[in-house]
Amino acid sequence: MTTMLALTVGLAVLVGVSLGLLGGGGSILTVPLLAYVAGMDPKQAIATSLLVVGATSAVGAISHARAGRVQWRTGLVFGVAGMAGAYLGGLLARFIPGTVLLIGFAVIMIATALAMLRGRKDVDPGAAPKSLPAGKVVLEGLVVGLVTGLVGAGGGFLVVPALALLGGLPMPVAVGTSLVVIAMKSFAGLAGYLSSVQIDWGLAGAVTAAALVGALIGARLTAVVDPDSLRKAFGWFVLAMSSVILWQEVHAVVGGVALAVVLVAAATSFVCARVPKCPLRRLNGNANTAAAAT
Repeated sequence: MTTMLALTVGLAVLVGVSLGLLGGGGSILTVPLLAYVAGMDPKQAIATSLLVVGATSAVGAISHARAGRVQWRTGLVFGVAGMAGAYLGGLLARFIPGTVLLIGFAVIMIATALAMLRGRKDVDPGAAPKSLPAGKVVLEGLVVGLVTGLVGAGGGFLVVPALALLGGLPMPVAVGTSLVVIAMKSFAGLAGYLSSVQIDWGLAGAVTAAALVGALIGARLTAVVDPDSLRKAFGWFVLAMSSVILWQEVHAVVGGVALAVVLVAAATSFVCARVPKCPLRRLNGNANTAAAAT
């Protein structure tokens, strides 16, 4: 038990690094960590994840804010809408079986990983930020918040693209602002869960403390780590983790096939990136050319 606790706390540092460095991804690691390494009940794992991710995001946001990488007005508007959705999701979760929630979480993991592998366009750092349409901000905040409350996914990889593309924020500012939103939504979702779920506060405190250390490390690494390489590597890892959940919650065959596909695709991508005449690279280039033409 002591070994598993030490492993859980050690891996929690990676959760914080992910949040501090990428502006999201903490819950993608935290829920499987708590459910399969710490052995928590699915709903307890999701509720505890909301606490860990919320506290870690808040600390990470402070580090980014000191560096001038947070747009508070946008973050607060998005965050308030997200809190309403997250609280509602936390309340609705009591009526949904834990296995269903974990399968839904696996689906979110797959969507998140594909978005990370696809990448996202940055805006011109010298361009003035666009004015965010209030209606779209509130609607997206509610939807992302509902997802957060139901399955414990902070939605960083939904919030960051919205801030970068909709609001025209430079990526570093979008990442810092997303941490404010994630913290607000996570605490609101936790409040909804606490009406029906008990948390092991001792374990939650240890995991949160470890994740906080990771968040501070991640925030400092933003200046020295290549974000594209890290994003892609993390995307493949998240896909592999989703396969593990499908293995546990659906069927071993489903999870095994999914994991095999992920490993083959990752190996192919790795090799193709280093082969100048790779056909897949040519297809991707043609796709980009066609997109640019339109």
